[in-house]
Amino acid sequence: MTATIDTSTSPVAVSTARRARRYTAGLIIAAIATILLTVYLLVSDADRLIVGLVVILISMALMLFKIPIGIAMILSSMLGLFVLIGPRALTGSMEEIAYTSFASWSLSVIPMFVLMGIAMGKSGLTDGAYDSARKWLGRLPGGLAISTNFAGAGLASTSGSSIGIAYAIGRVAVPEMLRSGYSPRLAMGSVAMAGTLGQVIPPSVLLVIYAGVAETPVGPQLLAGIVPGLMLALLFALVILVWGMVVKDAAPRGPRYTWRERLVSLRSLVPVVVIVVVVLGGIYFGIFTATEAGAYGAAITLVLGLLAVIGASRKARRAGGTVSTGSALRTYMASTLLDTISAVAAVFLLLIGVMLLTRVMALSGLASWVADIVVELGLNQLSFLLLLIPVYLILGFFLDTLAMMLLTIPVFLGPLEALDVNLIWFGVFLIVLAEIDLVAPPLGVLNFVVLAIAKSSTKGMGIRITIGDVFKGVLPFIAVCVLFLVALIAFPQIATWLPDLSVAK
Repeated sequence: MTATIDTSTSPVAVSTARRARRYTAGLIIAAIATILLTVYLLVSDADRLIVGLVVILISMALMLFKIPIGIAMILSSMLGLFVLIGPRALTGSMEEIAYTSFASWSLSVIPMFVLMGIAMGKSGLTDGAYDSARKWLGRLPGGLAISTNFAGAGLASTSGSSIGIAYAIGRVAVPEMLRSGYSPRLAMGSVAMAGTLGQVIPPSVLLVIYAGVAETPVGPQLLAGIVPGLMLALLFALVILVWGMVVKDAAPRGPRYTWRERLVSLRSLVPVVVIVVVVLGGIYFGIFTATEAGAYGAAITLVLGLLAVIGASRKARRAGGTVSTGSALRTYMASTLLDTISAVAAVFLLLIGVMLLTRVMALSGLASWVADIVVELGLNQLSFLLLLIPVYLILGFFLDTLAMMLLTIPVFLGPLEALDVNLIWFGVFLIVLAEIDLVAPPLGVLNFVVLAIAKSSTKGMGIRITIGDVFKGVLPFIAVCVLFLVALIAFPQIATWLPDLSVAK
């Protein structure tokens, strides 16, 4: 006779059911709110300012349905434009914005940067960065975590994807740190924070998108992220070092490596260094525009990637593999190009949405209204920027990082210009805030990505890890990031020094 176990009342099942009910209730509330707000705009003679506010609320409600950010912004903005300027003008705006969003020369750098990151990841060129950092830094307290951090900084200089960097490093670093006796909190926290460097250190897609929306020059905007990104990497390493020294059991020292092994490991960094020198060096010295630098960087990345795939294929065949070199190259190129097309299409859909929303903000007068409030409150530059830190952190509880940026930039541009804030500097300030929201409780998306990586890569190790471990692991780093933002406000030259020195304008 076989006994059956009733799991319907287990704590896990009950917790899952409660979360499902809360999520369903949230969707119902969002649906009702969207319908009521839409009907209100269509049947009432609402003030133009109210129209702008309602459009933002509808956008947020649609995003709660997991509707893609770009589509949510386009639908709500179309409704707002329909109410503000009528159907004929709406049609003209759609035709004009859909074309101009794609036809901007400065934004053509986005496909190149996306291609660079995807090509690097699929070719395996990024795998050696962690190994090299581990051999050079592994003997320090928390050395493996510090290696993870600097490997993330290195990959950030060739890829503009925070999640991509966390995945590339996490699948190798998390199981190795846990096998070495590291605290799960430190192991996963360091991987998550290494991922946040992806959008601060150029090439950064978010910095390019910000430059397009705020109409700042792309080259200087990218250069502005270099010094803050490197400073954050050093601060994260300092946090890990102190953590490892104070709590010795949390971060045992790694094995010793000979100088020969360390020097040999540097060969794996050559492709990364070549790409960084071409892209960032070309922009800094004015040899290329940002778009040209992206094109050269993408071309070099593809060539290096093809060489890496050829080498890996030949090595696999010598070991008894059956996949031909030609087949491996075709698979690499096809997957790289298809993933790039998909990612770029999503980015430009977002840009159409933000351009439409910007027009709604201008026509409704909401942006100028916020600027007037700032002026009337007598807020100076310092107090306004300090106020934005908690505002953005709170918005990150409810909104996706990109959605938060794209919804707020059109609203805050007016007050920023009125307070004479350097918009290139503000781009870096905003991106750092956005990256904090990627890991901040309770909805830090990057934390859930790292948890999934950790669980899949540590099966059979008998280690229990939870999302609470990740959130507790990132808290010391978040505190340092907030202090860094205050320092960035006090010393704006941290971000503006390099663009001011460069030839690129």
